[in-house]
Amino acid sequence: MTEVKVVGAGLAGCEAAWQLAERGFCVRLYEMKPEKMSPAHHCADFAELVCSNSLRGDRLENAVGLLKEELRRLGSLILSCADATRVEAGGCLAVDRYGFSGMVTEKIKNHPNITVVSGEVKSVPEGPVIIATGPLTSDAMSEAIADYFGQADYLHFFDAAAPLITLDSIDMDQAWFASRYDRGTADYINCAMSKEAYTAFVHELACAEEAPVHGFEDKNVFEGCMPVEVMARRGEDTLRYGPLKPVGLRDPKTGKEPYAVVQLRRDNAAGNIYNMVGFQTHLKFPEQRRVFSMIPALRNAEFVRYGVMHRNTFLNSPKLLDATYADRRNPMVAFAGQMTGVEGYVESCASGYLAAVCMAARLAGKPLLDFTNLTAIGALAHYISDESVASFQPMNVNFGIIAPLEQRIKGKANKNLAIANRALAQIESLIQKKGMDA
Repeated sequence: MTEVKVVGAGLAGCEAAWQLAERGFCVRLYEMKPEKMSPAHHCADFAELVCSNSLRGDRLENAVGLLKEELRRLGSLILSCADATRVEAGGCLAVDRYGFSGMVTEKIKNHPNITVVSGEVKSVPEGPVIIATGPLTSDAMSEAIADYFGQADYLHFFDAAAPLITLDSIDMDQAWFASRYDRGTADYINCAMSKEAYTAFVHELACAEEAPVHGFEDKNVFEGCMPVEVMARRGEDTLRYGPLKPVGLRDPKTGKEPYAVVQLRRDNAAGNIYNMVGFQTHLKFPEQRRVFSMIPALRNAEFVRYGVMHRNTFLNSPKLLDATYADRRNPMVAFAGQMTGVEGYVESCASGYLAAVCMAARLAGKPLLDFTNLTAIGALAHYISDESVASFQPMNVNFGIIAPLEQRIKGKANKNLAIANRALAQIESLIQKKGMDA
């Protein structure tokens, strides 16, 4: 039985290990936790969600919703565990973060073809190997990867996690349960703010004292996970058109749309911990308590975890990797996860899946499956490997990177749904191909 090494037991690494093991390969999965923890990790389980507990939208008109459906049909471990541990969050797929990680860990450790090896890996192993050490790759491994490629032009970004608060500490006289536009069930707690309260809040937020983060500059902040204090500094109304937008929400006390709304999303299955949606931050902990308590419904908030910020590291993938996430020089060495420049939980899972099935095909002497840019999975892989990209940036899945339709369809939602249906037809065609083990 051929042995494949997978380094890193995050979302991408666990997905890759599972897909290889399901295809009959012996997998040695290396993970440095719990012997060594990064500043952003809090538990020893695999596939830890270090930021939000949301895997984002679940509708096919949303690109990440399409990506999730593709992965479900292809037999993704991560999506099956996410679906099994989901908590209500309107149109989003949110999970009980500890239940989710625990389930992934149990399935990985109990698979007969997977052997878990604890400890930090400090060099790039000989192939076949998939390296999925994540955006928080240790210093030693980062140096080893740079040495392996003969260059050190990684890209550095800063990623931030939002605070968690207890349900019992929220003043429900100042808040109500609802989902935007009343879609699905009323899964979010909505904290209204008047113009006066909002203006004072934004002023204090913009001036609040940040925790020291070496090398931090606003220009290095990835737009998809921007600290809330950075948004506040970009203009008084920036937050009202971002995470605090009141559109689609009506305060039951007044029947009117508030000036601004802070949304809280359930973070665990018990429903006693809530996440401040869009409040990624790297303010000092006392400053978080002081400023966030200015939100009327959170004046007595009990924080069970403050927001934290950490540096993320990415490869300059278009120069280094092909559309299977493999080293252009040596396809027996592949990479997966956010270190390749795919941004987001689901995107990381997708990269781990594709890297694994392509590695399995190579080892078995079978043709590589062609995940074209008609699919969300393929479009991501083509984006990170596009040598024509002049200034590479991390990318969430979006319809802009998926091949456009040949015919014109009126309405954005209708067009996106048509693209999604075409993608799913392509996935079904791949599943039916001889030798495809989905």
